[in-house]
Amino acid sequence: MTPQAVIFDCDGVVMDSEGMAFDLLAEQLAQYGHPMSHTQMREMFLGGTMRGFWTAARATGVALPDDWVEAQYARMFARLAEGTPLVPGIIGVLGALDLAGIPYAMGSNGPLRKMEITMGQHPGLRERFGGHIYSAQTLNAPKPAPDVYLHAAAALGVAPAGCVVIEDSMSGAQAAVAAGMRCYGFAAEDDGMALAAAGALVFHAMTDLPGLLGLPG
Repeated sequence: MTPQAVIFDCDGVVMDSEGMAFDLLAEQLAQYGHPMSHTQMREMFLGGTMRGFWTAARATGVALPDDWVEAQYARMFARLAEGTPLVPGIIGVLGALDLAGIPYAMGSNGPLRKMEITMGQHPGLRERFGGHIYSAQTLNAPKPAPDVYLHAAAALGVAPAGCVVIEDSMSGAQAAVAAGMRCYGFAAEDDGMALAAAGALVFHAMTDLPGLLGLPG
């Protein structure tokens, strides 16, 4: 069934930024004596917040300082500003939605500043979302809470049942399900079993998404 609106997560769905973020986290964990692979970090922290990472890391004995979250955001913003690519195929998805007249929004666990930095590197990208770019941090309700998706749906004027969410993390899929929205889980690097367990319909190539949404090819 073709949706009335589509809500995208940002990192790993629109912006190909997660690898860069994990590189920075790996550097920090190694600096504090707790090296961890990208695979381990994806399993433990994908879709979370920097504050959540800090809390979890401290609980496992990593001596991150009290001001680490703010400092890590500064490091991340600087790294992302050097150049952040788009997820391959996402522009085609947006184009198909535009042709079908289906509105869309973004709902991320990341701060608005991060989205401004990454999306601003691609002319016209932010404008395509028509101002519908929302951060769960602004709402003080990070995923898996459904608030950011419910907020986006209300802003678009579409009932939750008419919305589809595109996610790549378990917490994001859980948020979509809790919001009463159908969720497609983008698994570019694994089998998507975690996304499926969270209630998402898994796909592996962004170029497949228009067909899954019932849009013309």
